[in-house]
Amino acid sequence: MKKGLSITIILTGVIVVLAAALIGVLLYIRNQPEPVRGVEALVEIAAMEPDSAAWGINFPNQYSSFIQTENNNTRTNYGGSEPFSKLEVDPRLVTLFAGYGFSKEYNEDRGHANSLTDVQETARVGEKTPGTCYSCKSANNPSLWDQMGMAEYDKTPFSELGNHIDQPIGCANCHDADTMRLVVTNPALEEALEAQGKDWRTFTRQEMRTVVCANCHVEYYFLGEGKYLTFPWANGTNIDQIAAYYAQTFASGAFVKDWEHPQSGAPMIKMQHPEYELFTADSTHYNAGVACADCHMPYTREGAAKYSDHNVQSPLLNAETACGACHANVDYVTSRVKTIQDQVSATMLATEDAIVEAIGAIEAAAAVPDVDETLLNEARMLHRESQLYWDFIAAENSMGFHNPEEALRILAHATDLARQAQLKAIQAAGTPDVLQGSN
Repeated sequence: MKKGLSITIILTGVIVVLAAALIGVLLYIRNQPEPVRGVEALVEIAAMEPDSAAWGINFPNQYSSFIQTENNNTRTNYGGSEPFSKLEVDPRLVTLFAGYGFSKEYNEDRGHANSLTDVQETARVGEKTPGTCYSCKSANNPSLWDQMGMAEYDKTPFSELGNHIDQPIGCANCHDADTMRLVVTNPALEEALEAQGKDWRTFTRQEMRTVVCANCHVEYYFLGEGKYLTFPWANGTNIDQIAAYYAQTFASGAFVKDWEHPQSGAPMIKMQHPEYELFTADSTHYNAGVACADCHMPYTREGAAKYSDHNVQSPLLNAETACGACHANVDYVTSRVKTIQDQVSATMLATEDAIVEAIGAIEAAAAVPDVDETLLNEARMLHRESQLYWDFIAAENSMGFHNPEEALRILAHATDLARQAQLKAIQAAGTPDVLQGSN
């Protein structure tokens, strides 16, 4: 009896001691400062530090891969980072963008490390170019937006703002310097998300691995005299919602056009690299939870270190890693990509032919003395709409692969609108002879 009692007393004492120790450990953990990153920083990085080399001291693998974007000039079947002239490859573009800067120079973009040099040297920049054109080109931007506010930044002349910009796209465009958390840095993106009732701070890390790309890889326009950077997302982010948005700004006079086409007289909209919008429009990969970074910045290993490859490029140039993470047969995947892109390209060129013919028909109809101006203006608006839809795919940098079904749907609709514009021009002229002007 006494022996059993002794064992009970001993066990009770052990439990009390263990409980006290556990409480002590929990209190110790609770009182420790919150860790801000997974590794101890070698140097402290200032908030919004524009020089990526400074970040590279703490993150050498990421930085060493990032600087490869300066020389990753490899061309793929429909893109890559070689700065070839799209006007030379597809002369139709000269007609489609007649009267606009893209008819003078339209080159394939190089890697991120060249962003600042390329925007400063393009023939599309002139004396009237606003500072807004730097918005997606420099790691200096987050600190400048913080100091100046976006409205002041945008209305500052390009030449003047350039005195404060010396860094290409870099770490500060996507990361918080203290925690390395992925963040929205472009005020226009934050405003566009807020207009939809969304707060990016509530997004998961995987969601942010796509959203941070929307700091730049989106459709946008310059609003008002101050050329305020604006995303046309108030109705939503798919092309039909964007087209409806531009129809509303046209009707209200808030934003009418990027330029007027000199041949058709149509008030035109130029689409700008809407990769985010096309990819997130219920694409197969997006619905499967794949992020932009999974393919364009895949995880890689160097020794024992695993990190996201910051040599941002086409996944086709690193297919074993980029595609092989999910797909066992990489050869099949790359051949499938080519089949899809070939189909989208052929469809896109057919759409271009239809739009060029519509432009010619409208131009010929306008020269007819008794042309029906009401019908002619309807033809012009159809030209505007058809080219807006076509350019959503032409300006997007995946030749439709980000969302093949949607790309083909959009191009089919653009072709239909172009043929409607052509027929409306014939009706406006009252004679089929205007068809001769569309050939």
